[in-house]
Amino acid sequence: MVNIREVKRFYRHVRLRKTLQGTTDQPRLCVHRSLKNLHAQIIDDTQKKILFGLSTLDKDLRTKIKSGGNVDAAAILGEVVAMKAKEKGIKKVCFDRGGYLYHGRIKAFAEAARKGGLEF
Repeated sequence: MVNIREVKRFYRHVRLRKTLQGTTDQPRLCVHRSLKNLHAQIIDDTQKKILFGLSTLDKDLRTKIKSGGNVDAAAILGEVVAMKAKEKGIKKVCFDRGGYLYHGRIKAFAEAARKGGLEF
C-alpha cells in the first residue's frame, strides 16, 4: 500500500528542488526526517557529489541523545553539522527542507545550524 503522505511530501520536494541548486560556493543542506531519526547531507549539485552526511544514528551522537526522533536530537545534529561544515570550509548553504513543513524537528535543526555558524 502506498503512503499518501509520503507521496505528497515527495511532490513538494520536487517542487522545491526546481528552484534550489547547490553549487560549489553554496552547497545544498538536505534534510530527511523519519519517525525515529533525522539525516542531513551537504551536497554539491554541480559536481553531483555529497560532501558529507550525518545522522542521529552516528556513534558520536548516540552518546549525547536518548532518542533520534525528537526536537532535542535535531538541535544537536544541527550544531554538529554546522561544526563539521565549518571544518570543511563551508559557510553558506541553501537549506532544502525535503518537502517537510518548517516546524518541529526541521525548524530546530535549521535554527541550531544557524546558531552554529551556517548562513542560509
